[in-house]
Amino acid sequence: MSGHTDNSILVNADIDTVWTMTNDLESWPDLFTEYASIEIIEKTGNTFRFRLTMRPDENGTAWSWVSERTLDPVGRQVRAHRIETGPFEYMHIHWTYTTEGTGTRMRWVQDFHLRPTAPLNDEQMTDRLNTNTVREMAVIRDKVERAAAAGSKTSLADAPAARVPEQV
Repeated sequence: MSGHTDNSILVNADIDTVWTMTNDLESWPDLFTEYASIEIIEKTGNTFRFRLTMRPDENGTAWSWVSERTLDPVGRQVRAHRIETGPFEYMHIHWTYTTEGTGTRMRWVQDFHLRPTAPLNDEQMTDRLNTNTVREMAVIRDKVERAAAAGSKTSLADAPAARVPEQV
């Protein structure tokens, strides 16, 4: 058995703005509610190796791992996988961006399998990821739309501040 999620959201902003803002790794702690910090370890062409650290969970644990992410700006897609897999045997992520009307459809597909010793099984992690991904995508949509309305294609700094929803 393995886990699989497939979530998408329509962002009322052009594809260049959505692409640029969501692939600016250094802004992720401001873009996502879950991430406390990011450290770019290595960049080779359009491939980034980086360490993500989450905000502490309800037990005070700040989870951290290294991932690798390769951008395909022409195809408007990103492929990523965890290098430090932690409780996962593997975690593969595929982001795609397509123009839909005057907006952009952003889609995230995650395929994974948890180790037998992990605190959750694949079904439980699927449920958790589906909950968190939908929430994060909505937050990102709102931030990108505010930045686009303010005329910024690259920065959250120009967008009005948003209320951050409760962590699930």
